[in-house]
Amino acid sequence: MAFRFSLATVLRVRGIIEEREEALLQKILFDISKIFEDLERNEAQLVETDASRQADVLKPCIGLQIQASYGEVQQLKQRRKDLATRIQELEQARDRQLIVYEAARRGREILTDMRQKKRTAYDNEASKREQKILDDNYIARRGRC
Repeated sequence: MAFRFSLATVLRVRGIIEEREEALLQKILFDISKIFEDLERNEAQLVETDASRQADVLKPCIGLQIQASYGEVQQLKQRRKDLATRIQELEQARDRQLIVYEAARRGREILTDMRQKKRTAYDNEASKREQKILDDNYIARRGRC
């Protein structure tokens, strides 16, 4: 008789749930890293624009160019603010998802531990049955001689 764990289906479902929650957590972490990269690019553009404005300060230019330059700086600063807000939102989502993932992992681990204990008990019982059969055979052979 092979080992059968009565809660095997529940264990598989819990494993699937854990994998799904982990995938969601990984996606959030990936999104956070992408936004940090966007923030770094934005900062580089801001520095570049600032340097360009400083270099052009003594050059003659028309008001439209100055206005466009200030508009670009304002746009980059607003983008930086939006990215910082988005990072905060994603970090909060990450914290919530981490709690959900840990709960799913604990649920699966409980069943995995239970399965392992039952498997160990089954293996011990099977070993005892096998030893009893060997002992009975030995006694039967010994009794015939």
